[in-house]
Amino acid sequence: MNLLSFFTGRKKSFFSKEDEERMVQAIRFAEKQTSGEVRLYIESNCSYINPIDRAKELFAELNMHKTKDQNGVLLYFAMKDRQMAIWGDEGIHQKMGQAFWEQEVAAILSEFKSNHFVEGICHMIHDVGDALKMHFPYASDDKNELDDNIVFGK
Repeated sequence: MNLLSFFTGRKKSFFSKEDEERMVQAIRFAEKQTSGEVRLYIESNCSYINPIDRAKELFAELNMHKTKDQNGVLLYFAMKDRQMAIWGDEGIHQKMGQAFWEQEVAAILSEFKSNHFVEGICHMIHDVGDALKMHFPYASDDKNELDDNIVFGK
């Protein structure tokens, strides 16, 4: 898939069904190792100038702030606008600090420049899962608090 078609597709047509399944499986694998929650939100356009503001809004709309340990992470992508953001709840943000999130954004942008879109997203999910695992390891009484499927916006 070329860069132009990646950023100009419609809602669910950004990725093939197989690619969507790979990303969902990456989320499920990451969450099996942690009590944390990872959500992936993809839409065409960001209605805000700053995608971090949009990610923060979506985090609240998706009730990600209601996780038991405040350890939810939202990966946000506005495809046509070529914008992205990561929003982590208080519990994980305090443990990881701003440098971790900035490093993840830099890594995924490098993947995107090489046209490795799904690989980049899966790699980010893996890294976030590892960070959650380090600070919020899986316990036998953990339950999946949020849906693992990709959320597609407008």
